[in-house]
Amino acid sequence: MDRRMGTRIEGMTAIVTGGGTGVGAACALRLAEKGANVAINYSRSAEAAEAVAAACREHGADAIAMRANVARDEDCRALVAAAAERWGRVDILVNSAGTTRFIAHADLEAVKPEDFDAIFGVNLNGPFQMSRAVAPHMRARGAGAIVNISSASAMTGAGSSIPYAASKGALNTLTRSLARVLAPEIRVNAVCPDFITGRWLKEGVGAERHDAVLADVQSRAALGKVATPDDVAETVLWFIEQAGFITGETLRMDAGVDLGRAG
Repeated sequence: MDRRMGTRIEGMTAIVTGGGTGVGAACALRLAEKGANVAINYSRSAEAAEAVAAACREHGADAIAMRANVARDEDCRALVAAAAERWGRVDILVNSAGTTRFIAHADLEAVKPEDFDAIFGVNLNGPFQMSRAVAPHMRARGAGAIVNISSASAMTGAGSSIPYAASKGALNTLTRSLARVLAPEIRVNAVCPDFITGRWLKEGVGAERHDAVLADVQSRAALGKVATPDDVAETVLWFIEQAGFITGETLRMDAGVDLGRAG
C-alpha cells in the first residue's frame, strides 16, 4: 500500500468491527468486491455476520465471521491475532461497531453511569484498542489505513442520547490523536454520517414514527436525502483507496442537514 497515491486493495486483509449489520456489513462487502480478505467482527449478530461472510466469499474473497466484544482489550488483541495468523497480514481496519441507548436529551436523570460505561466502552475504547492491536502489523508492512465510523452527533451534540453524542465527539478527537502518533505509516480518518437508513433508525424511533422522522430529515437536508449504509461504505472506501494524502480528517456526510434547505 502506497500511502501517497491510490491504493490497490486486492489481496489485502481487512478487519471490520460491527460487520454483521448496517454500515459494517456494507463496508465488508465493498472490501470483498475489491478483492480484500475480510474478518467480519460481531458481538451478538452471529447469523447476520455469517451471512455477510458468505456474501463476501461469493466475490472470491476469503472471509470469516469472528465474535469479539471490542470493549474488551483481550478480545481486540485476539481478533487481530487471528486475522493476522489466517492471512499473514493486516492492512485495513474499519471501526464500525457502535452502540447507544435512546434517551431524551432533556431527561438528564434518565442517564445512568452504566450508560456512559457501556457506550464509551464500545464507541471509544473499542476503536482505540483495535487500532492499538493492528498498529504493529501495519507498521511491519510500512502502511495501513484505519477508518472510524463516527457521527454528525459529534459536531451537533444531538443524536440518540447525550452519552452517544459525547462518545462520538471523543472518537473524533481520538482519530486526530491516532493520526498523529501512527504516522507516517498509518493513516487514520473518520466518517461522520447523520441519519442512516436501516435497522438502527427503525429501532430508535419506532416503526410507527420511522417514515415521519425520515421525511423530516430529508426536508431539512440541502440534498433532500438520507444516507444509506452503502453511501457510507463508499466514503470509507474512498478514504482507503484514494485519500493517500489525508489523515486525521473527520468528514461530515449529512447531505447538508447543517446547511438547511434554501427558503
